Amino acid sequence: MQIEVDTDRCVGAGMCALTAPGVFTQTDEGYGAVLPGRADAAGDPLVHDAVRACPVRAIALDAPADR
Repeated sequence: MQIEVDTDRCVGAGMCALTAPGVFTQTDEGYGAVLPGRADAAGDPLVHDAVRACPVRAIALDAPADR
C-alpha cells in the first residue's frame, strides 16, 4: 500500500505531521506531504490515525498501480 496526500484537497491543518511525524511533514507552502522514502509505510498504525485525523480527508492509502 502507498500513502498519497491530495494536495488539491489539503488545507494545511498539519494533523498528519502531528499524528505521524515519522511519515508526514509539511511543505514550505504548509501542505501535508509524505517524507521521502516513507510512501510505503501504510502499515504503520500512526498512519491510520493520521488518515482519520485529517479534517478534509486528503490522505489516501492505495495499492500500487502495477499490482
